[in-house]
Amino acid sequence: MTEPLTHTLTLPGVDLVYDVRGPLPPAGEQPVLFMIGQPMTADGFEALAPHFGDRTVVTYDPRGLGRSVRTDGRSDHTPQDQAADLHLLIEALGAGPVDMFGSSGGAVTALELVATQPEDVRTLVAHEPPINAVLPDAEAAGRGRAAFHDAYQAKGFGAGMAAFMAMTSWQGEFTDDYFAQPAPDPAMFGLPTEDDGSRDDPLLSKNSWAVTDYRPDAAALTAAPTRIVVAVGEESAGTYTARTALGLAALLGQEATVFPSHHGGFLGGQFGYAGKPEEFAARLREVLAAGA
Repeated sequence: MTEPLTHTLTLPGVDLVYDVRGPLPPAGEQPVLFMIGQPMTADGFEALAPHFGDRTVVTYDPRGLGRSVRTDGRSDHTPQDQAADLHLLIEALGAGPVDMFGSSGGAVTALELVATQPEDVRTLVAHEPPINAVLPDAEAAGRGRAAFHDAYQAKGFGAGMAAFMAMTSWQGEFTDDYFAQPAPDPAMFGLPTEDDGSRDDPLLSKNSWAVTDYRPDAAALTAAPTRIVVAVGEESAGTYTARTALGLAALLGQEATVFPSHHGGFLGGQFGYAGKPEEFAARLREVLAAGA
């Protein structure tokens, strides 16, 4: 696959850094394929993108994350801001309509993009978007989020991430049994037990609460010309993001499409949370081809 070429698009409030693998305009009849995450940056797709060497693939670092330095003085991460950035990037590349694979918070951004700029996206594969509003226990999910935030504020990254991992691996609704558990030991997860004093992690602070607070506009999404495929990992069954995927699919009147592995099923081993990127890519290619 062509080595990625890195570029910067200067937008109001951010210098947006993105990578392009392949020619623009794309060769052949396939549209550009965007792969987006949040708070994950472009490097999270290093194991997945090479499996699409026959297509032009674009990845990017969302506003205020990784290489995309903000100039607006803000620290919050909202689907609305990120969707607006993506629209301007697609416009600048002359690439629309594109195919899009959105992971986690990236899937939430992509839903907002389709709702507000429906002509930008041909097919969206929204993989396990963390949206509390589609859960029957939405209030309890918010309480769980507040608990890992509080652990982070009190004891730092290791404690906060351990509480986050406990929440995202819990099976089923967040019941009294969940909240009665003792605080997990960061060392059990191989996490640091020392507090480095930082409190600006985009996942553990309140900076990204707008992502999980997002309320999908079902009417706009179902009216859009975009083909939306809600995806869920086969190993994710019963967990928070599997349940949000199923809830979103139901809201849109569809069944979730099963993908290999887990929430990070496309990841290689460099993040310590390896999925099955080759199998995941094959499934993504199959799903995208079905809408061509």
